[in-house]
Amino acid sequence: MKKILALLMSVGIVGFFVACGDSKTESNNGEKVYMIKFAHVVSAGSPKGKAADLFAKRAEELSNGKIKVEVFPSAQLVDDDKVFQELKRNNIQMAAPSFSKFTPIVKEFNLWDVPFIFRDNEHLHNVMDGEVGQILKDKIAQKGFIALDYWDAGFKQFSTNKNPIILPSDAKGQKIRIMSSKVLEEQMKAIGANPQNINFGEVYSALQTGVVDGAENPLSNLYNSRFYEVQKSVTITNHGYLGYLVVASEKFWNELPDDLKAVVKQALDEATKFEREESARDEAVLLANLQKYAQDNADKLTIYTLDDDQKKQWQEVMVAIYPKFYDLIGEDLIKKTLETE
Repeated sequence: MKKILALLMSVGIVGFFVACGDSKTESNNGEKVYMIKFAHVVSAGSPKGKAADLFAKRAEELSNGKIKVEVFPSAQLVDDDKVFQELKRNNIQMAAPSFSKFTPIVKEFNLWDVPFIFRDNEHLHNVMDGEVGQILKDKIAQKGFIALDYWDAGFKQFSTNKNPIILPSDAKGQKIRIMSSKVLEEQMKAIGANPQNINFGEVYSALQTGVVDGAENPLSNLYNSRFYEVQKSVTITNHGYLGYLVVASEKFWNELPDDLKAVVKQALDEATKFEREESARDEAVLLANLQKYAQDNADKLTIYTLDDDQKKQWQEVMVAIYPKFYDLIGEDLIKKTLETE
């Protein structure tokens, strides 16, 4: 038996069996216990990882043990490229994929990639928690998933090995790595850069070897993946945003009693508030760490921050390309976002 188990583990089949099965079990006293497998791809120590763990703890407490949540971080159970099919099959019950994973199924989710559309964190969260955020959740629901809460990853910054990208014209001719996104392609073309779609796992090597000159990343990626080691400058632009949407399996959700649905929502509300606060704290620490590195290694890295006039120049360039996204995202959705207080 041990040999068989070892063989299954070696080919990854054990993970398959862990993922499968009904989301309901029976407790010893005959009362139903609803099992939730919550899968995500980042580390348990990240803001998203900590929030998932808090959700698990609070869901069990608030339900008096009627809900049990197992959290699987770091793509232990499934990666984001397969997460939707596993939710459909109810092999996992909850996940928190990045916004980019939703764009192939709901094109309006490209809204989150539009540059300089969010004024600050307060405006961003008002959009998420208001009419625009609900419209996008409803579109996800039409695809057979239960859209719950939005979580933060952070605003993006530019880095490069060539001329520091301080004004839009500074990016001209530079090869900049982006995620796969029509919006991000147009963003780069608008500033004269050459967009390069490269898998995240290959970014460090691409920057180090000159396959690309620069990239755009939130501070969490920039620092934790050590991209700053192979870049000469970082500019704090906050020009774009990355985030996550917590979703649930429709099959699981339909089987869950209404009183326990309320428990899940309450536990998730608490986890969402915590995740956003933790993400902001984490970002402040990462920026301080990056600044300390630049101070100690002035010959290797310089950090720039846009002043109001420079930021205005960026906004003027980016707002001019918004009409290019009307067919993809919807003019009304973009205008509703800009008009949100």
